[in-house]
Amino acid sequence: MNWQNAPKKATITDQKVQVQVDGGTDFWRVTHYGFIRDNGHFYYQEQEGDFMAKVKITGQYKELYDQAGLMIRLDEKNWIKTGIEYVKGVQNVSAVVTREVSDWSVVPRQDSPKTVWLTLLRKGDYVEIQYSFDNKDFKMLRLAYFPPTPGKKVQIGLMCAAPDGKGFPVTFEDFSVKPVQQ
Repeated sequence: MNWQNAPKKATITDQKVQVQVDGGTDFWRVTHYGFIRDNGHFYYQEQEGDFMAKVKITGQYKELYDQAGLMIRLDEKNWIKTGIEYVKGVQNVSAVVTREVSDWSVVPRQDSPKTVWLTLLRKGDYVEIQYSFDNKDFKMLRLAYFPPTPGKKVQIGLMCAAPDGKGFPVTFEDFSVKPVQQ
């Protein structure tokens, strides 16, 4: 696996990636804010074809927009990030889909669960994102278009950022990517 925008501090073992997220980091393109940021932390592998990615995430989110989750990326103008985003004092389940410009959707929460499990299914021309707080009951967050890339690899991996804050610690566990049949 490789880093795009490596954090100053990260510990990596076979089953766990612990990151101290640097402040002032984000992934966003244009919409609403009028700026482009592409300096969030992204620890990824390259993957061809259809696949299912899964990860367990435990973060100590503190400040507005602190975030951690999964990201699939074709290039700087075509990517999806999903996971937890800290807004109004709670951890919202979030997805940002970017095709030239970013959009943002959230599932508002009234609590802040300790851990979230995410799956990202990439199949043909779409990505399906699901989340769970117990690793058993998964709910769909989003079904989004993602450009098909026959014979070309995409990047899939762990994403975290702290756009407005000073940073926070996050732990990713049991990250896996498995090919699936069409």
